[in-house]
Amino acid sequence: MTVPLSVLVIEDEPLIAMMIEDFIEMLGHRLAGSCDSVAEALTKVEEGGFDVAILDVNLRDGACWPVADALRQRDVPFVLASGGHVEPPPAAHADALQLAKPFTLDGIKDVLANIPRR
Repeated sequence: MTVPLSVLVIEDEPLIAMMIEDFIEMLGHRLAGSCDSVAEALTKVEEGGFDVAILDVNLRDGACWPVADALRQRDVPFVLASGGHVEPPPAAHADALQLAKPFTLDGIKDVLANIPRR
Protein backbone atom coordinates (compact mmCIF):
# COMPACT_ATOMS: atom_id res chain seq x y z
CA MET A 1 0.00 0.00 0.00
CA THR A 2 1.10 3.56 -0.63
CA VAL A 3 0.54 6.47 1.74
CA PRO A 4 -2.57 5.95 3.90
CA LEU A 5 -5.64 8.01 3.12
CA SER A 6 -7.74 9.99 5.57
CA VAL A 7 -11.33 8.89 4.88
CA LEU A 8 -14.62 10.58 5.78
CA VAL A 9 -17.52 8.10 5.96
CA ILE A 10 -20.96 9.50 5.11
CA GLU A 11 -23.47 6.71 5.79
CA ASP A 12 -26.83 6.76 7.58
CA GLU A 13 -26.98 3.10 8.62
CA PRO A 14 -24.94 2.81 11.85
CA LEU A 15 -23.94 -0.85 11.41
CA ILE A 16 -22.83 -0.28 7.83
CA ALA A 17 -20.90 2.83 8.87
CA MET A 18 -19.11 0.84 11.61
CA MET A 19 -18.25 -1.91 9.13
CA ILE A 20 -16.79 0.60 6.66
CA GLU A 21 -14.83 2.26 9.47
CA ASP A 22 -13.40 -1.13 10.50
CA PHE A 23 -12.44 -1.91 6.90
CA ILE A 24 -10.71 1.47 6.55
CA GLU A 25 -8.60 0.83 9.63
CA MET A 26 -7.88 -2.80 8.66
CA LEU A 27 -6.54 -1.52 5.33
CA GLY A 28 -4.15 0.86 7.08
CA HIS A 29 -6.06 4.05 6.30
CA ARG A 30 -7.23 6.63 8.84
CA LEU A 31 -10.84 7.44 9.70
CA ALA A 32 -11.31 11.22 9.49
CA GLY A 33 -14.85 11.08 10.83
CA SER A 34 -18.31 9.79 10.20
CA CYS A 35 -21.66 11.47 9.61
CA ASP A 36 -25.14 10.35 8.64
CA SER A 37 -26.92 13.27 6.99
CA VAL A 38 -26.54 15.78 4.18
CA ALA A 39 -26.52 18.65 6.68
CA GLU A 40 -23.79 17.12 8.85
CA ALA A 41 -21.76 16.06 5.81
CA LEU A 42 -21.83 19.59 4.37
CA THR A 43 -20.39 20.88 7.65
CA LYS A 44 -17.64 18.24 7.58
CA VAL A 45 -16.81 19.05 3.95
CA GLU A 46 -16.53 22.73 4.85
CA GLU A 47 -14.15 21.86 7.72
CA GLY A 48 -12.00 19.68 5.44
CA GLY A 49 -9.11 17.65 6.80
CA PHE A 50 -9.66 14.43 4.81
CA ASP A 51 -8.42 12.99 1.51
CA VAL A 52 -11.50 11.15 0.30
CA ALA A 53 -15.14 10.55 1.23
CA ILE A 54 -17.21 7.40 0.97
CA LEU A 55 -20.64 8.85 0.29
CA ASP A 56 -23.89 6.91 0.62
CA VAL A 57 -26.27 7.99 -2.14
CA ASN A 58 -29.40 8.04 0.03
CA LEU A 59 -28.94 9.66 3.43
CA ARG A 60 -31.51 10.11 6.18
CA ASP A 61 -32.32 13.67 5.13
CA GLY A 62 -32.18 13.21 1.36
CA ALA A 63 -30.03 12.38 -1.62
CA CYS A 64 -26.29 13.02 -1.37
CA TRP A 65 -25.96 15.29 -4.41
CA PRO A 66 -25.43 18.57 -2.49
CA VAL A 67 -22.56 16.86 -0.66
CA ALA A 68 -21.13 15.49 -3.92
CA ASP A 69 -21.32 19.01 -5.37
CA ALA A 70 -19.49 20.47 -2.35
CA LEU A 71 -16.78 17.79 -2.54
CA ARG A 72 -16.32 18.39 -6.26
CA GLN A 73 -16.05 22.17 -5.71
CA ARG A 74 -13.23 21.53 -3.22
CA ASP A 75 -11.55 18.99 -5.52
CA VAL A 76 -11.95 16.21 -2.93
CA PRO A 77 -12.42 12.76 -4.48
CA PHE A 78 -15.35 10.67 -3.36
CA VAL A 79 -16.84 7.24 -3.83
CA LEU A 80 -20.59 6.83 -4.33
CA ALA A 81 -21.94 3.97 -2.24
CA SER A 82 -25.33 2.54 -3.08
CA GLY A 83 -27.44 -0.42 -2.16
CA GLY A 84 -30.39 0.04 -4.43
CA HIS A 85 -30.02 3.30 -6.27
CA VAL A 86 -31.42 2.54 -9.69
CA GLU A 87 -31.04 5.92 -11.37
CA PRO A 88 -27.60 6.91 -12.62
CA PRO A 89 -25.91 9.79 -10.81
CA PRO A 90 -26.37 13.28 -12.21
CA ALA A 91 -24.10 14.05 -15.15
CA ALA A 92 -21.80 16.14 -12.93
CA HIS A 93 -20.96 12.99 -10.94
CA ALA A 94 -21.21 10.28 -13.60
CA ASP A 95 -17.42 9.78 -13.44
CA ALA A 96 -17.33 9.20 -9.66
CA LEU A 97 -16.03 5.86 -8.44
CA GLN A 98 -18.87 3.63 -7.30
CA LEU A 99 -19.15 1.00 -4.60
CA ALA A 100 -22.13 -1.35 -4.51
CA LYS A 101 -23.59 -2.77 -1.30
CA PRO A 102 -23.07 -5.20 0.27
CA PHE A 103 -19.61 -3.85 1.00
CA THR A 104 -16.62 -6.15 1.29
CA LEU A 105 -13.10 -5.58 2.49
CA ASP A 106 -11.82 -6.21 -1.04
CA GLY A 107 -14.35 -3.79 -2.52
CA ILE A 108 -13.27 -0.99 -0.16
CA LYS A 109 -9.61 -1.85 -0.79
CA ASP A 110 -10.03 -1.69 -4.57
CA VAL A 111 -11.97 1.56 -4.62
CA LEU A 112 -9.54 3.31 -2.24
CA ALA A 113 -6.61 2.09 -4.34
CA ASN A 114 -8.14 3.93 -7.32
CA ILE A 115 -8.49 7.29 -5.59
CA PRO A 116 -6.48 9.93 -7.43
CA ARG A 117 -3.70 11.27 -5.20
CA ARG A 118 -3.31 15.02 -4.88
